[in-house]
Amino acid sequence: MSATSPGTGTQQRQWPGLLLAAGGATAFSGKAIIVKLAYRYGTDAVTVIMLRMLFALPLFLLLAAWAGRGRPALTRRDWRAVVLLGFSGYYLASYLDFLGLQYVSASLERLVLYLNPTLVLLLGWLLFGRRTNRRQWVAMGVSYAGVLVAFGQEAQFAGTQAGLGLLLVLGSALSYALYLTYSGEEVRRLGALRLTGLATSVACVLCIAQYLLLRPVGALADLAPAVWWLSLLNATACTFAPVLMVMMAIERIGPGAAAQTGMIGPMSTIAMGVLILDEPITPGVVMGTVLVLAGVALLNRRR
Repeated sequence: MSATSPGTGTQQRQWPGLLLAAGGATAFSGKAIIVKLAYRYGTDAVTVIMLRMLFALPLFLLLAAWAGRGRPALTRRDWRAVVLLGFSGYYLASYLDFLGLQYVSASLERLVLYLNPTLVLLLGWLLFGRRTNRRQWVAMGVSYAGVLVAFGQEAQFAGTQAGLGLLLVLGSALSYALYLTYSGEEVRRLGALRLTGLATSVACVLCIAQYLLLRPVGALADLAPAVWWLSLLNATACTFAPVLMVMMAIERIGPGAAAQTGMIGPMSTIAMGVLILDEPITPGVVMGTVLVLAGVALLNRRR
């Protein structure tokens, strides 16, 4: 009769959650790759983000409706919060990110976005006076040093445009960090999935309206067919599916383990950038990635 240790059973139960977290992080990372591919067909950020959100809107509306079953209707206060969070966390953050990807590599973009935990910590300190200890300051310093190392290497290839791209992506990370900072109360009131579905739906409508204001609708007929297929893939495999995968992972293994497993994201972006976009893998990118991941890991480490 074979005996199975309790630890082995626990590991077996955790594997589905770990795979979901890793798959969600990898799928999220693929967004930058698809956007860069779409840019090769002569399109721009306004068009690419509109198509992504156009395809994603029905999915997030369904998610909001499903997650809201049996729950109280939203109050006027809830709707105001949803609109503001949708603007900051998904519309503005996505738009600045897509703009930045016109000037920087997918690898650097992912490293900058991975600074989100440190930005949330800084905002908590600045806006709410939350205490920050020495370990957290060291973690932030290591992470930002990693971005600077990777940026310095990229600036040699992209020139002055790399600085503009870095600022745009950093603005995207800051906008999403504001969403994370202020969304806590609404998550408790509405639930994570319902808030995500509603806020993302608001962002989808804003992106579509932005296109209608800035671009002629007839221009869509001139887009290459590949742009449409890439946008559909971006909306489903790299936007909607990762949201569900990460939420399911958190339910199974908790937010801490899901966040740690999500550290595969920057590495997968670098790998896809090299294999699909022919982006150079340089010592600066490798060193910057190691520093950013080390800083985030130190920040997430329990006392």
